[in-house]
Amino acid sequence: MTEDATVRLTDAERSTLLGWASQDAGPLGLRSRIVLSCADGLDVPEVARRLGVSEATAAKWRDRFLRRGPDGLADAPRPGRPRSPDRAEAERLVLSAIAEARRGGEVPTTRSLARTVGLSQSTVSRIWREHRTPEPAPTRLSTPDRGGQGLLSDQVHQVLRQQIIDGELRPGVRLVESAIARQLGTSQAPAREAIKRLVHEGLVSSLPHRGNYVAEISAEQAREVRAVRVVLEEFAAREATVRVQPRTLRLLEESVDRMRTAATAGDIGAFREADITFHRDVCAASGNSFLARLWRTMEPNLWGLHVVSNPLYDGDWSAMAERHADLVTALAAGDPDEAARLFAAHARGRASLS
Repeated sequence: MTEDATVRLTDAERSTLLGWASQDAGPLGLRSRIVLSCADGLDVPEVARRLGVSEATAAKWRDRFLRRGPDGLADAPRPGRPRSPDRAEAERLVLSAIAEARRGGEVPTTRSLARTVGLSQSTVSRIWREHRTPEPAPTRLSTPDRGGQGLLSDQVHQVLRQQIIDGELRPGVRLVESAIARQLGTSQAPAREAIKRLVHEGLVSSLPHRGNYVAEISAEQAREVRAVRVVLEEFAAREATVRVQPRTLRLLEESVDRMRTAATAGDIGAFREADITFHRDVCAASGNSFLARLWRTMEPNLWGLHVVSNPLYDGDWSAMAERHADLVTALAAGDPDEAARLFAAHARGRASLS
């Protein structure tokens, strides 16, 4: 295009694109993500790199949007009667409602949406069904152990956890106790306990009065938070090394012991708690009260974005605990530069490491 290629979105356009990007796994979702990325200030080469498309493809859909708005992202019209503006507006509102619910917002009723756009409730309900995320369909437990070596809730937890890791339960899918119990052939109690454990591990988000959903993780946000974490950890280690007290070293060693115990027991939630406590104590040991407050402010993001002890990690959790023991040794050795280097490398490591 020869004219201004800057993408500027109205609130309505952004809402529509966010709905399409979160609900459509096909071409429309990809095209929406291209436009949203351009609107966030990324250039075409960077958008293409991040989304795994060619620069020509990224430029094509950016330019289509600039010429025709959201309608430019759709494929050629199908034969038959075109959708009315009311139907298009209803679909936009429904998709926006779904996206808002995923973010914890209020979910409007189909009746209220029908009144808003002047269509029948059945039409709005049909749009909702077409675009909502299907409920989970886990594999039925073949031989539930109702009193043997393992608790039934442990078995349900393992089934659900593996399906989340394998991508069978996609981010945003709602986990319904009754549906899981019916599909796995158990009562609701084991399903309830398994979901609570997944929430504790950070794999499931619990929204008050709205239910439990497979956690949605933003890779870009996780990258940004991790970059800040590297800076904080490096500074904290450098400062803590020159003033760390024996009591602090004992606290850190206790956290490492809890990690070891949790790793042996396969309790990922307890491991993550010990891990984040470890790093919180290092920040406190720096003697910089503002740094300690900043770390606590970041903790919800570190936890929710899996930047500390990624629960999807499929490696050796015991080895991860020992890496923390090495960090304690580095602090005790009294070399600020070496401790700072090791903590920064630790924080900068693969996304699966804490």
